Amino acid sequence: MRKPQVVAALVAATFAVLAVPAAFAEEPKMSGAITTEPGKGKAVSLVKATATVESINPATREVVLKMPKGDSHTIVAGDEVRNFDQIKVGDKVHVRYMEALTVELKKDGKDVVGRRETSSTTRAAAGEKPGGIASREVTVVADVVGVDPKKNLVQVKNEHGEVVDLHLNDPAQVKLVKKGDQVQATYTEAFAVALEPVAPAKKKK
Repeated sequence: MRKPQVVAALVAATFAVLAVPAAFAEEPKMSGAITTEPGKGKAVSLVKATATVESINPATREVVLKMPKGDSHTIVAGDEVRNFDQIKVGDKVHVRYMEALTVELKKDGKDVVGRRETSSTTRAAAGEKPGGIASREVTVVADVVGVDPKKNLVQVKNEHGEVVDLHLNDPAQVKLVKKGDQVQATYTEAFAVALEPVAPAKKKK
């Protein structure tokens, strides 16, 4: 998912991890699982949506979808998508995709503050049909510059000097954080498990 404010979105949405993260809040039809432990959390979500295909990369099975709210969303069609070759640009499709967001508190962290993106493509083995599967992860590191336990508030600063307020739902998590720590959040790009063309509406007689 390409977000204009990825630093704020990832960090703010994931550190609490006690409610459905904002990164998953584009569609009402979704389900997921959240796990937490002191200073760590992970959220995995299955999203269902109807969208329009904007572009397709057959080599990596990447599909850019225009979502109902008008934003573009990139997914990777996994092996579960059996009718991938039938999908065309301009099609309206029903899609189900999974994505994951993890967060970790780094005590007295010394990592470089910023955003890094890693991607890879697994190519088909010799003798198999041409193709591949793309994968992408976005990792964000931000410095903790302020903590207010009374307000359950943690402030973090990104590489641009922007300060983001994180209002956490769990006081116990806030107690673990102090100025000088770092927060690291990682977003794993969406993988489609179903991509079905929308059936044309039946003509009224």
